[in-house]
Amino acid sequence: MRVLMLSKACVVGIYQPKLEAIARQGIDLKVLTPPSWKDERGEQILERAHTTGYQLQSIPIRFNGSFHFHHYPTLGRELREFRPLIVHIDEEPYNLATWQALYHARRIGAKALFFTWQNIKRTYPPPFSWAESWVYRKADYALAGTDDAADVLRAKGYISPISTIPQFGTDSALFQPPSERPDRPFTIGYIGRIVPAKGVDLLLRALTALDGDWRLRLVGGGPALNEMRRLAGALGMTDRVAFVGQLPSTELPTQYRKIDVLVLPSLTQDNWKEQFGRVLVEAMASGVAVIGSDSGAIPGVIGDAGLIVPEGDVVALTRAIRDIKDRAALRSDLAGRGRERFLSRFTNDSIASATVAVYRRLMERQPPPANAG
Repeated sequence: MRVLMLSKACVVGIYQPKLEAIARQGIDLKVLTPPSWKDERGEQILERAHTTGYQLQSIPIRFNGSFHFHHYPTLGRELREFRPLIVHIDEEPYNLATWQALYHARRIGAKALFFTWQNIKRTYPPPFSWAESWVYRKADYALAGTDDAADVLRAKGYISPISTIPQFGTDSALFQPPSERPDRPFTIGYIGRIVPAKGVDLLLRALTALDGDWRLRLVGGGPALNEMRRLAGALGMTDRVAFVGQLPSTELPTQYRKIDVLVLPSLTQDNWKEQFGRVLVEAMASGVAVIGSDSGAIPGVIGDAGLIVPEGDVVALTRAIRDIKDRAALRSDLAGRGRERFLSRFTNDSIASATVAVYRRLMERQPPPANAG
């Protein structure tokens, strides 16, 4: 079965093992990405880290960094030359790139599906609302990253089949628990975008009440980075906080081996709530205890394998971190449960299998099972 996937996310190397796993299941897969993708953290250049068994090709992009307006001037030609049976559009339904890819898929008679993380029902102005409605009418299938995202699709009028499948799995070989814990102070970690919605300022404030010897590692970049540096200084914790900065994705497995707990204190905004929290899965795969707020999808990702605190509650966040710091048995139990949860739900092989099952249903014209997630 010949499948073409369009995905700006796949410029990230640690996302690519899922593509290899899809190809291992007999799919003739070609993945198109831009040469790079720009966001608030900077420019992510295409990493060719895992490319066995499928074609990974970069194509020109227009309006790089514009979530809604970016598109690909040579995409139509790529589809006509490759002649896929299925076009997998790894984009939200209201983006120009999704409309473009679906338009060209229909012109060559290919079936098409799109992906969504959007877990808040939002209304967009024209022309995005027009494009979104057209995508809902013409797409053959939708993949939703969470059940909340699937519910939003239905609420907005999408009637074709949906499967709930996370966008990417995590590599069980890359992310593994360490054989033994190094001799170091108790270390808290945050990995991700440094933006207000992620609640990094709350994490810094929560640590002012944490007793004993501890360290904090902040890995990532973003527009609030300098503000967080200043806040750490104002709180008198500069010597305890390491600002690691933005790293290539292939260096992230090493970062999890340097922390004892990962904290994701996300804050729901008017136009956003946590859509998944991939770092939680990577931490669980790495045998690291996790703490998350109750924003969006976080409780469903963590389940019973970590601690969940009310978003914005600094006192509760301090208490959760202190519990994991002072109770070695709890930390070990959560690390073990996290690894088990990852292996049962979030590996690349499981995500790839669920995705290929959708491809086969599309080709067989069969409806999805009652519980497609």
